[in-house]
Amino acid sequence: MLRELEIRNLGPIRHAMIAPATGMTAITGETGAGKSMLLNALRLISGGDAPGRMVSAGAHDAWAQGVFDVGADDGASRMASEAGTDVEDGELYLTRSVPSKGRSRAVLNGRSVPRAVLQRISGELVTIHGQSDQLRMAAASRQRGFLDSYAGDGALAEAYHEAWRRLNDCDAKLRGLSEQQAETRQRADYLRESIERIDAVAPKAGEDDELHRLRDRIENAAQIARGVSEALAAIDPSQIGVDDDMSSGGSPGASALVEQAAQSLRSIRVEGDYADLADRLESVNAELSDVVYALTGLIDDDAQGQDLDQINGRIHDLDELSRRWGPTLDDVLAWREKAGYELEDLDDSPERLERLRSERSQAWAVAMKAAWRLHEARAGAARDLAGRVTGELKSLAMNGAALDIEVTARAGAGAATEAESADGGAVGGWEPSEAPADGFGPLDASGCDDVRFLFTPFPGSPRLPMGKSASGGELSRLMLALELAAADRGFGAGAGAGKDAVGSSPSTFVFDEVDAGVGGKAAAELGRRLATLARNAQVVVVTHLPQVASWADAQFVVSKGAARTEEAASTGDDAPAGDGSDADVWTTVSEVRGEEREREIARMLAGSESETSISHARELLDSSRL
Repeated sequence: MLRELEIRNLGPIRHAMIAPATGMTAITGETGAGKSMLLNALRLISGGDAPGRMVSAGAHDAWAQGVFDVGADDGASRMASEAGTDVEDGELYLTRSVPSKGRSRAVLNGRSVPRAVLQRISGELVTIHGQSDQLRMAAASRQRGFLDSYAGDGALAEAYHEAWRRLNDCDAKLRGLSEQQAETRQRADYLRESIERIDAVAPKAGEDDELHRLRDRIENAAQIARGVSEALAAIDPSQIGVDDDMSSGGSPGASALVEQAAQSLRSIRVEGDYADLADRLESVNAELSDVVYALTGLIDDDAQGQDLDQINGRIHDLDELSRRWGPTLDDVLAWREKAGYELEDLDDSPERLERLRSERSQAWAVAMKAAWRLHEARAGAARDLAGRVTGELKSLAMNGAALDIEVTARAGAGAATEAESADGGAVGGWEPSEAPADGFGPLDASGCDDVRFLFTPFPGSPRLPMGKSASGGELSRLMLALELAAADRGFGAGAGAGKDAVGSSPSTFVFDEVDAGVGGKAAAELGRRLATLARNAQVVVVTHLPQVASWADAQFVVSKGAARTEEAASTGDDAPAGDGSDADVWTTVSEVRGEEREREIARMLAGSESETSISHARELLDSSRL
């Protein structure tokens, strides 16, 4: 909801601030006073065009700011957060400054943003039904979105969108598979040759490290044999054919000496730790025996019988694999396993292509069924909406005017033919003969429908698309009728509408020229219908009809006067506006209440503030209540 609109140096308005009512607000004033500048200010903060000629004469720049109350979960709040701006205290500040020369600047809550950000966010907050703004409703996507919101077909639309996404996924996979067939064959050949090369070598995990160790042992066999023999001689000479018997005069080994020490300790018959120490020596001797056993195995190592050239050849083959698919042998084995799975998928591509075609055929059938259900919901809602709007137009002094809404399933039986040809028969249980007589045409993201709003502004006029068949005032009243119908469905003020619907999420509606060509009783009915819409939304209407303004909860008057320049002020002269002197024209905007409002309504009624006109104004205000 728009809580405050402030303007500086915009056209004839030097400074103005209005705080619209939560319900209906009327903007009145004499013709040429500058009421259009308020609409221009709203367009500015909504990201509209900002020509330098809008700046007041003598000013460096124009400035406009709108303060909106928003909820934490509103679309506008989410968009502001996505733009990097925090919403504090439920307020959004949309600001625009326009220099007399140069580029305008868009600001959101004190932070500079691209103009497109203001456009997106304002689209969630305010809808202007002016002569140019409402032509956006002429877009087919907006008409379809409005109709969907009115129909309340969100569940059907979501079901179709899900089917459409699945269909697109199938198409993307099929395109990818078809476009990559040549590349796929090349890839398969490369994988197959690589796998054959690896399998011919048949590497084993850790084999390269083991071969390097084996080669080292072979190349250093003499050194290893000498060291092992000397170690055995020191521990147990008998293992290398040397007598270890001390009585023979040979040098005893370490094992024999430890054994002798243990026996010596056990021969002591005095109390003490001698037996425990003997046990420890025997444990040491057992460990020595294990070492002797291991050293003996090294003497009999298989490496002594290996062919060094054969080992080097094997290492070379493994290194070649590592260089191409490594860097390690483990990496080679991992690549081989992954390549095998990939090759299976590639070799399966013809069967996979057939499976995808079958899957796509089923997805097409599901999408067509969902599209037709959505079509039927739209067609029913179109009849109801057209009837409601035509009835509203009659109450808005447009007898004979009518709105027709065409919901046409795209002609042609291409969909049924495609679904049938995919597998040679019915798809998903849906026979092509079950399609409507005029058939389905190609589907798109919105379904199978072309939606057109056709307006007949007066009897005898041809039905023409919106925006091409009505004046600004007629189109404004048509938009009011649409908003009233939307409000009856509970989405005109921001509840549950499609994102493309005009009047779907914004909670502030601005009407300009809605009273053009209207008078008398019809004008009073127009005011009553605007007040009805204001029950569920904030409504701002620019009007010259007292029968419309009297229904407003708040009224602002735009008036024109003369402001003296600094030179005139210094001389004390007063100059009337528009006489070519040093005075310039300026405009004020002020709220009128009580007696002031009665006088303004009287002026609008009779052009004067006589007792009779004021009495008439008072009576009109008293009767303008829902």
